[in-house]
Amino acid sequence: MKRADVKRRTAEGVVFDTQVMVNPANTAEWIVFFKKDAGRSFFLVDEAEQIETFASLDELMPGLRALGIKRVEVQL
Repeated sequence: MKRADVKRRTAEGVVFDTQVMVNPANTAEWIVFFKKDAGRSFFLVDEAEQIETFASLDELMPGLRALGIKRVEVQL
């Protein structure tokens, strides 16, 4: 799911079960995973539909706040 879609949906009142986890392909990076009801789930992707990765949680959290995300579960 692209950033604009996440921001629009949170503004509409949609609540995501947001998880941040270590990227299995590169354990020095973090990725964002959104779970929605009915078993649907999405990764945060860029405009090219590639999964966005982040070098640190400090880099990631302000971006999630800007999208309207209020709660995040971090999986180590």
